[in-house]
This record gives sequence, C-alpha cells and structure tokens, in this order.
Amino acid sequence: AKLNSAENDLRELQNKLQAAEKLRAGSLGRLAAIQEIQELVRSVLNDDLRQQISKLYQVAQTEATTCAAECDRIKFEINTATDVRNNLEQSYQEVLARINESDAAMSGFAEQIAISGQNVKSAQGELDRLANAIEQATSQRTVDDRDLAAAIAQFQSHQVPTNPDLTKLEDLRLQVSSARSKEVDARLNLRTIEERITALNTRINSLLEAAKTERAAMSNSVTRRQQRAVAAHIAQAAADTAYEALIQIEASIAKAANERERLEKNRSDRDSETLSIRVTSRDLSAELEKLTSSVHKDELARAEHRMRIEQLEQKAMEELGVDVTTLLNEYGPQNDVPTIYENEQGEFVPGDLVPYRRDLQEKRLAQAEKSLVMLGKINPLALEEYSALEERLRYLAEQLEDLKKTKKDLLEIIKEVDEKVEQIFKEAYEDTAREFEQIFARLFPGGDGRLILTNPGDLLTSGVDVEARPPGKRIKRLSLLSGGERSLVAVAMLIAIFKARPSPFYIMDEVEAALDDANLGRLLGVFEELRENSQLIIITHQKRTMEIADALYGVTMRGDGVSEVISQRLKEVDALA
Repeated sequence: AKLNSAENDLRELQNKLQAAEKLRAGSLGRLAAIQEIQELVRSVLNDDLRQQISKLYQVAQTEATTCAAECDRIKFEINTATDVRNNLEQSYQEVLARINESDAAMSGFAEQIAISGQNVKSAQGELDRLANAIEQATSQRTVDDRDLAAAIAQFQSHQVPTNPDLTKLEDLRLQVSSARSKEVDARLNLRTIEERITALNTRINSLLEAAKTERAAMSNSVTRRQQRAVAAHIAQAAADTAYEALIQIEASIAKAANERERLEKNRSDRDSETLSIRVTSRDLSAELEKLTSSVHKDELARAEHRMRIEQLEQKAMEELGVDVTTLLNEYGPQNDVPTIYENEQGEFVPGDLVPYRRDLQEKRLAQAEKSLVMLGKINPLALEEYSALEERLRYLAEQLEDLKKTKKDLLEIIKEVDEKVEQIFKEAYEDTAREFEQIFARLFPGGDGRLILTNPGDLLTSGVDVEARPPGKRIKRLSLLSGGERSLVAVAMLIAIFKARPSPFYIMDEVEAALDDANLGRLLGVFEELRENSQLIIITHQKRTMEIADALYGVTMRGDGVSEVISQRLKEVDALA
C-alpha cells in the first residue's frame, strides 16, 4: 500500500514539475521579449524609459532564475524519491522471491521426508518378513538334519541282509537327495535374504542421512526466513522514510505552487507594462525609421553630388589641364557661349555668341560625345600597324601570284599526262580489242566476241565491257555462260592482252581445268603460238598440256614419306627415242 501511495505521489510530483517547467519557459520567453524590446528601443528611448525597462528586465531575470532553481530542486527531490521507490520495490521483489523459494524448498523437503518414511516402513516390513522366512528355513533345516542323522544311524545300525530290500534303499536315497536339495535351496534363500538385508540396511542408512540433511536444510531455511523477516523490517523502515520524504516533497510542491501564483500575478503586471512599452516602442521605432530613411536619402544625394563634382573636377584637370576656378571664370554660365555652323562648302565656321542655356548645352554635349564615340579612340600605333599590314599584303600577293603560276603549270602537266594516258589507253584498248576478236574467233569458231567502252567520250573514267556470244547462242552476258565457257572467255581476254602487249614470260595456273578436249585442243594451239616469242610456265593436271611442254617439273612422295622434286625435259627424251 505504501508503494502504491509513493507511486501516486511521484505522479503528482511529475505533473507539478511539468507545470513548473511551463512556468519557467514562460518566464524565459518574457525575458527574451524584453531583451528584444531593449535592443529595438535602446537607440531612441530616453533615460527614464531605459531605467524602467532595465528594472523590468532584472525582475524578469530574477524570476526566471528563481523558477529555474525551484524546478531544479523539485526535479532533484523527484529523482531522489524515484530512486528510493525503485530500491524499495527491488528489495520487496527480492524478499518475495526468496520467500517463494523457501516455501517451495520446504514443500519439497516435506514430500521427500514423507517418501522416506514410507520407504522406511516398507523396508521394516520386508525385514520382518525376511526374518520370519529365515527362522522358518532354520527350523526346517534343523528338522531335515535330524531326519537325516536318524536315517544314517538306522542305516548303520542294521546289517544289510543277503538279499537287501532295494525299494527301501531307493527311498532312502530319494529322501537324502531331497534333503540335500532342500538344504541347497535353504542356503540359497538364506544368501538372498542376507543380501537383501544388507541392501535394506544401506538404503535405511542413506534415508537416515537424507533425513538428517533435510533437517539441516530446514534449520537453514528457518534461519534464512528470520533473515528475510529482518530485511523486510528494514525495507518497511525505508518505505516509511520514503513516505516521509514524499510528504516533505509535497509540502515543497505546495510552496512552489504558491510561489508560482505569485509569479503569475507579477507576470500579469509585467505583461501590461511590457505591452505599453511595446506600443510606445513601436511608435518611436516607426518615427525613427522615417527620420533615418530621410536622413539616409539626403546623405546619399549629397554623397552623389560630391562624387560627381569631384569626378568633374578630376576630368577637367586631366582632359583640359585647368583647375575649377579658372574653368568657372572662363567658361561659367555667366559667359556667352560661342556657336559653330556648317556653310555651303561643308566647312565649319564660328558664329555669334549666344547666352548660356543649360538644356541647349547639354544637347550639344550629347551630340558631341556621340560624334566622338563614332570616331573611336586614337591609336598611336596605327601607322606602324598599317605599314606592317601593307608589307604583309604585298608578301601574300606575291605568294598568291606564285601559287597561281604553279597551279597553271600543274594544270598543263596534268593535261599533258591525261592526253598521254588517253593515247596509251586508246592504243592498248584498240590492240587488245582487235586481238580479242581474233582469239575469240579461234577459241569459239562461229562465235562473236568484242570489247566495248562504257564511256567512249571520256577514256580516263570509262570502263570496259566484254561481250561474248558462243556459236549457236544469242546471249552476250558472261553470267549466263557455262563454267567452261566463262573460263575460255577469260583465257581469251588474257591471251588478247598478252598479244597486244607481249611479255618475256607468262605464268598460268590451271587455266584449262574446266575445258573439254575440243576447246583444250584449240587453246593448246594458241599456247604454241605464244611460246614462239615468250616463255610459258603453266601449272596443270591435263596430260595433253603436259605433252606440248619442253620440260616437266613435279613433286612426288617416296616410300619413306619424304617429298621429292623431279624434272624431265621432254625434248631430250624425244631425241633419245
């Protein structure tokens, strides 16, 4: 119950602390507002008003300091009470947990003691039963020993007849065997009973030790319970102390509330005074702003006029070389102004003197400045730059003349080269076309083939078309010919070039591979004509081509896999044959 009461008191303290914080924030806000007002009106207020504002500021600052100290003190008391409450609650929880642990341990000990008592009772009953069994077994053994001794004595005291009674002897033997078996069983039972007695004694001793341990634990539990009771008493005393502290805190809070009411009342009075001061300060600030703006504008205008006058004085000194006094005496507004006008010949001549008028003179000045700007600035290096540019122009003109002359010479050379190329091309074309017609007629008996220029008017850019019409066909395009015909037309073109422009030797690679025997025979005839004036080197697989050769060269592979070059001159073979 005291813990709950302490919690309620702490909540009330926290609420009061929040209210005190709000009051402190309000005081600080008022202090900031007063500082702002003081900064705004410091330059325009009189001494009395400044003293009033200073007093208000000091009072507000004192109130804010007092509120801050009171809030800090209340916050410290709340923190202290909170720590005490947390410690009490922690101690209470620890004591409660220990009591619960002790109760659980006592319940376990009681249950174990009850179980041990039952085990002792059952062991005692078993011990009694075993003692009875041992006693019965001992009695039975005594009886059996006695019967056995009597039987042995009877057997020894009587003489054995000549014809003994085997039936009695067998009965005796059976009795002896039965007695021995009973003896063995009795001994086994006795051993078993002794072992069980030993185990029970051991169990009893362990149970006694456990009971002793439980008694010691119970004694320790009682001691701990007493200690917990002492701790609970101490915790109760601490709770009472905390409660008293809370009462004191509540009294402090009540005092703080009274102080807050007093501060609130003072704040209302200060707010009224502050509002009045703000109104006065606002009016004075507006008036001051107007006066300041007017003074600032006048100062700017005077500064601009002074600057303009200084610039004009400096300009007169730099450009005209006269001071202000001389300039005013000679060219001031009290003097007449000379005029200039343009006559019929376009010359400017002086006119009559006229009285000074500022607007007319400003207009004349603007026109003169405009004309001066159009003339541009004077360049003292203009003559030197003109001489350099003139020299540069003369040099470039000479270079341009040389280039024109060189261009003319090059064009004449190009014309001569073009004429020479056209002449050589025309001669080569005419010779090749003539030879192509002859060779084509030989390779294609009855056919027609010729070369045609695509642009006869311009031999340098003209192309050459090949028209071929084998005998019995009307087609002229090479793409429509068979493979052998295309090969033969190509060979005809090559041979025509060879004949038009002969060479010391020719190399041909399987040019007759796609030809049949008839066409091959005609081609070989042409080869015979070519080799009269030139040397032919032909790569071929045709036997008929090899037959007309003067020498054969080939590559073969020997049995060991090594390539070997072989040669044979057929003319020598024919001579030997």
